[in-house]
Amino acid sequence: MRARYPERIVCLTEETTETLYLLGEERRIVGISGYTVRPARARREKPRVSAFLSARIDRILELKPDLVLGFSDLQADIARELAKAGLNIMIFNQRSVDEILSMILTLASMLGAAEKGLRLVASLEQGLEEMRAAASCFPRRPKVYFEEWDEPMISGIRWVSELVEIAGGQDIFSELSTSQAASGRIVADASLVVQRQPEVILASWCGKKFRPERVLARPGWSAIPAVQNNQLFEIKSADILQPGPAALTDGVRRIHEILRDFLSRGGRTLRSGDA
Repeated sequence: MRARYPERIVCLTEETTETLYLLGEERRIVGISGYTVRPARARREKPRVSAFLSARIDRILELKPDLVLGFSDLQADIARELAKAGLNIMIFNQRSVDEILSMILTLASMLGAAEKGLRLVASLEQGLEEMRAAASCFPRRPKVYFEEWDEPMISGIRWVSELVEIAGGQDIFSELSTSQAASGRIVADASLVVQRQPEVILASWCGKKFRPERVLARPGWSAIPAVQNNQLFEIKSADILQPGPAALTDGVRRIHEILRDFLSRGGRTLRSGDA
């Protein structure tokens, strides 16, 4: 009997679903996360069987998958239940740009689609190189504060920090980005942000709507250049907080556009009455 590659796959997070579609292997997907928005057609074509921290174990078992894909220790409990039920589980833990690219190659190889994986990664790497080249034309690199959550304040994870740099900015909390857990990226003292004087504030509150008025009202933050010049922007979580292709394309592109527009105005926002 000839060995075969997985044919019935459940994706517990969006980035593996998006990757499989980009590889042209979406026919293998039999279940997806309810948070999936990329590609849009996936929500129409595939049953939703999980959130992020919870899953419909009975529904997943009914689908009889030969592989379940998840992300990070936060899905360890789901993985444990499914493993006890006899399913094959693969939990990825990519936290950097390089690790995202490696995840794509690994996933493609698991499906017998290694060549497709190499082509997809080459395309993504080319896009990132083009972004670096465009950013190298900036007259300077604006200081950026990226906020992943507001209460408590959590700064950007490693791939986000790296993408800020690729897009042409300086992540003011880059030293926190390498923390595996979100708890290691908590900015416990809000005055640290004031001290580091970000010129642009980017926010993606893990799927919760960004409320810039709350940021503007934080005590002492009126001394921050980004607040003074109203340089506060939301980036959709699906575009930047999923460790997959979207972050390396739409996410980094959006950051670059914001920084480019900021610098094109001389590094500040013209207010009513300014010359």
